Amino acid sequence: MKAGLFILYFRMDRDYLKAVFLMTLSSLSFAVMSLMVRLSGDIPLFEKVLFRNAVSLFVALFIILKNGQTIWGKKENRKFLALRGFSGLIGVMLYFYSLSHLNMSDATMLNKLSPFFVIIFASLFLKERMNRYQIGGIIVAFLASLLIIKPRFDIDVLPALMGLGSAVFAGFAYAVIRLLNLRGESSGTIVFYFSLISFIVVLPLALTDLVMPGPAEWFYLVGIGVFAGIGQILMTQSYFFARASDIAPYKYLHVLFAAIIGIAFLGETTDILSLTGSVIIVMVFIYLYRKKCCL
Repeated sequence: MKAGLFILYFRMDRDYLKAVFLMTLSSLSFAVMSLMVRLSGDIPLFEKVLFRNAVSLFVALFIILKNGQTIWGKKENRKFLALRGFSGLIGVMLYFYSLSHLNMSDATMLNKLSPFFVIIFASLFLKERMNRYQIGGIIVAFLASLLIIKPRFDIDVLPALMGLGSAVFAGFAYAVIRLLNLRGESSGTIVFYFSLISFIVVLPLALTDLVMPGPAEWFYLVGIGVFAGIGQILMTQSYFFARASDIAPYKYLHVLFAAIIGIAFLGETTDILSLTGSVIIVMVFIYLYRKKCCL
């Protein structure tokens, strides 16, 4: 009996380690994607977003066809699929803008506020009641974000506000995803809608201000899409080996990797206020998970 329990525990522990390893690689991949966004330089924003979603489009289509799922989803869900697509697209554009004008670690940290906005939107639209821990956590996280944003009345604060805005739209998109999951929609179809809408909307915008990339820019643009796709796949696979609530805090390794990469490749530095705000936000996130407040 004891031997059987030990084997079961070993298998569960091994699966958990696999999940952590995959989530860690996913976070690293997304951090490399962020570096590619920065290194692509003066390539217009819409062109960068186009490459980011083009790869995801083919990945999502492959998953749908492999699993025998429907491309267009359930008829009653299509308006929500479109809503998720548009909100996700805006979130990505705002994030890429902030990445181009802020330290990688600051832009990434502001974007990682999205789980707190999921709580707010889920409460407003899905009637999921917030408890006192979540309310307190949201307030503390928002106040901590001000240490990164450093509010002031000039145009220099715009990139930080864009980073915060990316979290708002990403949080709304994730709340819609939660609704679609409850309505029985497949993950492949959800990703496909997001990628297709992004591609259709961004393509004409990119063509109006098209800059022909040089060899280096081609490498970085393709890298944006490749590493975004790899990060998404690894993150999805990690959930097969452990509960989302057990491994979600490891998503914040993205911030750590972004900071290290920013220092190593871009010579970035951070100030004590941004560092303090980032640490507080991560601590609040982990605290809420320990309190079983699902984000």
